[in-house]
Amino acid sequence: MTTPKPPPDNAAQIARAWEREQPGVPVGSIGILTRIWQAAKLLTDERRRTLARVSMDAATLDLLSTLRRAGPPYRLSTRELSARSMITAGAVTQRVDRARDGGLVRRLPAEPGTRIVSVELTDAGHAAVTGAVSRLLTYEQRLVDILEPAEQEELARLLSILLHSLAERAAGREPGEDQAVATQ
Repeated sequence: MTTPKPPPDNAAQIARAWEREQPGVPVGSIGILTRIWQAAKLLTDERRRTLARVSMDAATLDLLSTLRRAGPPYRLSTRELSARSMITAGAVTQRVDRARDGGLVRRLPAEPGTRIVSVELTDAGHAAVTGAVSRLLTYEQRLVDILEPAEQEELARLLSILLHSLAERAAGREPGEDQAVATQ
């Protein structure tokens, strides 16, 4: 069985085709967004394969990583987990249930007079996330090492600007809206 070839970098070809088919339609975004979408697909596949080698899925990694990054005692409320992972409360519950069944986290009972449920890494969860993150980040650094360190920094800076703008739009605000109000 042969491994499928990665898609060619055909963004310029796509842009030229749309310029031909619909002259006057702006096509500049194709060179950026098509490449981001293609890179996202390839990176998602790479991450899935890398995580499979350490017997972990992306959702479990996200949960365990969020708890690990919180620092000692590696505990967060389910509400904090939802906000930090940008997922619904229901998705948090599913992730926590799976990780609990695997012995990676434990639920702590709500404090008297509250309904706040916390989730905490177990020793096994701490070891699992430490090993998975170490392997994953080492591997992913090799993927971007094709770029010089200054290029990596510049790409990260530009992507941060784009991501911020997209998040503003998703929140129903025009990018820069807060700045325009502040300067008036």
